[in-house]
Amino acid sequence: MGVVGVVGVIAAVCVALVGLSRPAQRAAIFPAGGSVWRTPAAQPFRWEFEDLQFTVDGCTTHAWFIPAARSRGAVLFSHGNAGTIADRLESVEVFHSLGLDVLIYDYGGYGRSTGRPSEARCYEDGRAMWRYLTETRGVAPGRIVLFGRSLGGGIATQLATETQAAGLILESSFLSTCHVAREMLPFLPARLIIRHRFDNAAKVGEAGCPVLVIHSPDDEIIPFHHGRELFELAKAPKTFLEIRGGHNEGFLVSEPEYPEGLAAFFDTVLGATAP
Repeated sequence: MGVVGVVGVIAAVCVALVGLSRPAQRAAIFPAGGSVWRTPAAQPFRWEFEDLQFTVDGCTTHAWFIPAARSRGAVLFSHGNAGTIADRLESVEVFHSLGLDVLIYDYGGYGRSTGRPSEARCYEDGRAMWRYLTETRGVAPGRIVLFGRSLGGGIATQLATETQAAGLILESSFLSTCHVAREMLPFLPARLIIRHRFDNAAKVGEAGCPVLVIHSPDDEIIPFHHGRELFELAKAPKTFLEIRGGHNEGFLVSEPEYPEGLAAFFDTVLGATAP
């Protein structure tokens, strides 16, 4: 078979893979669904909160605003790719205890948010949250910290390139979904196939704010080197916090390193006391 024939076969295989992989990609990257099975008012939290709905791309995005008693700023919380905001209250509690208001939301297709998730929709969801904080609530951009765990790091990083946030926190996040795919399935042409890329590696250096990268060597889903390389790509000022435990429980088992590391970062970017 000549060169043209070989190229043609490769091109045909790649086209077929792209076509067949779209449903599988969406299911793997966005295992959307899950119920909002509790609220911040549930035991043991019993927090006051505002239940919010936003129109994004003709669909509904559901969110909670959870104020702190003596607020020193706000965290815009972008969660990972599984579960809903109801599964994140233990994580919210860490920020709440440090005097931060928290705005947390579900991507399209998750929980009570309607529509289908995609990279573009996730970015629009995040932008809607930013507008709510800055325009509706009147929070100064310099009082908002962007937090993204795992997949949520992609939304937080994108927002950090578009805004003047106080800081960016990337926890257990990745260089890009293409990097992850290449490591998991090295025989596939990831750059040709992957549609929802969340290319943090290309963007984190454009963040116009201090960056905190958090990762565990024990992470069984996103290898530790992703966090280290994101840290190297970020511009100063930047901090790396090494925690313990697996991908989903590192923040729970890393006492006292995790809350102390967050507290130090918030003291740096927001000041040590409430304004």
